[in-house]
Amino acid sequence: MSQLPIPDFYNSTRIGEIWKVDYATRAEDARTFALQHDLKPAATSSERISLLLIDVQNTFCIPGFELFVGGRSGNGAVEDNLRLCEFIYRNLGKLTHIIATMDTHKSQQIFHPIFFVDAEGNHPAPYTDIHVADLESGKWLFNPALAPQFGIAPEYGQQMMMHYAEALAKKGKYALTVWPYHAMLGGIGHALVPAVEEAIFFHSHARIDQPHFAIKGDKPFTENYSAVGPEVVTGPMGEVLGAHDPQFIQHLQEVDKLYIAGQAKSHCVAWTVQDLLDDILAVDPQLAKKVYLLDDCSSAVVVPGVVDHTEAANDAYAWFANAGMHIVKSTDEVS
Repeated sequence: MSQLPIPDFYNSTRIGEIWKVDYATRAEDARTFALQHDLKPAATSSERISLLLIDVQNTFCIPGFELFVGGRSGNGAVEDNLRLCEFIYRNLGKLTHIIATMDTHKSQQIFHPIFFVDAEGNHPAPYTDIHVADLESGKWLFNPALAPQFGIAPEYGQQMMMHYAEALAKKGKYALTVWPYHAMLGGIGHALVPAVEEAIFFHSHARIDQPHFAIKGDKPFTENYSAVGPEVVTGPMGEVLGAHDPQFIQHLQEVDKLYIAGQAKSHCVAWTVQDLLDDILAVDPQLAKKVYLLDDCSSAVVVPGVVDHTEAANDAYAWFANAGMHIVKSTDEVS
């Protein structure tokens, strides 16, 4: 099946805005569109092609929100989502399933300012990196006021922070970064970008396939950049901080192709793909050939004058390509 036309209701000028999806109207539009273009239920397709969307949420994708991924252009996530929506609409007849991960946080988690204090009781500013030396010197301390709710002593809280920072350093991961409060469960930042949500909903009705929404990042003592697993799995006493999620490697084994897009290319997308690649190498390296990374539908974290992760993201993608994955554009033919 060739690429399909973009539905008339689609408004590319509203990609970076918050608005209410008209579900009833879109459901009827999808039914009509399916009839016009002879779209069959996804379950009848001989080829299974899935789309995995990483954290395409307001908190990362709408200008003015907490962790808007501007990339080097300054408007990266908006531009990415314009291309992403059009990719979904043009390939409605080929995409059989959509999975969307949802970064899901509460205020009192290890990567938020409230988790740490200095000697005067001040919290670190957003984008502060906390290293082992900072914890050893007492520059930053586990916030003792949080200890009772976690059922631990303040001293053990500090030991957990040391263990976490050391584990990141040993793995060659990013340092423990204090982020602005973001993707807060129950808040508007947690929701999917309306334009992308609308495209997912439209696909689910046009192809009669229920999308899957995967929650990640809700554990208090570890970050979950990757949808596949946490940054650190166990605490200093062997307690479980988070668990590896096998659903993605299992899904990859069941489909013919898996397209991946989302935010941010340098963080949640790169770590998800790397963890998926680790699973692939443990199961069957040939599975890497099933993975297609939509390079023009993801941007790196760039904070002007502070940090630019673009090159690190590009290096990661080069590594993935070397492992057999495909780096593609949203305008490339899905065949």
